[in-house]
Amino acid sequence: MLNIEELKFDEKGLIPVVVVDAKTKKVLTLAYMNRESLQISLDEGRTCFWSRSRQELWRKGETSGNVQWIVSITADCDMDALTVEVNKKGPACHLGEDSCFHNPIFMKEGYHDFSMDSLMELIEGRKAEKKEGSYTTYLFAKGLDKILKKIGEESTEVIIAAKDEDKKETVYEIADLAYHVMVLMVEAGISLDEIRGELASRHVIDHKVKQEKMTK
Repeated sequence: MLNIEELKFDEKGLIPVVVVDAKTKKVLTLAYMNRESLQISLDEGRTCFWSRSRQELWRKGETSGNVQWIVSITADCDMDALTVEVNKKGPACHLGEDSCFHNPIFMKEGYHDFSMDSLMELIEGRKAEKKEGSYTTYLFAKGLDKILKKIGEESTEVIIAAKDEDKKETVYEIADLAYHVMVLMVEAGISLDEIRGELASRHVIDHKVKQEKMTK
């Protein structure tokens, strides 16, 4: 682990900080820290910046309640910039937007701003609001047995497509299966964070097993 003293602050004693959502990997904001605010961030486990406009320490969420809890802090190759991954409470932008970066200038044709988290939010919304004509709402209305039946059907479709070595069809069917599994997750009260946590724990175990094998 690096020491703060190894970082290169600019002539004003500041270092730029790119804040990233640890779940979605979306860039939330660009801010600045000095040595004191960085140390406070490390000590408290939440982001504390240096406000260049107010010339004072700024604990994110101190007045708004939109706190950012730190997961990791990483320096770049030149040691003069940081990325801070956070789990956030509420929007990152003072305008109420999820991210400060919400003014598109260019977007390649066919590009879709998609994340599993945004899809999960949509599915959760369908269960809560019961939008008429929505297939997702229909699944929730039919209940667990219907959802499980669809997962069984989609699993079979994945197997058939994969067996036929049809990559395009396999991708299509895996997407169908993933969607229905997420519907089940919402129905069962299972979050993406719980799945991430389980997969992360398996990754650690797998890494240890590989290390043991390499030393034998």
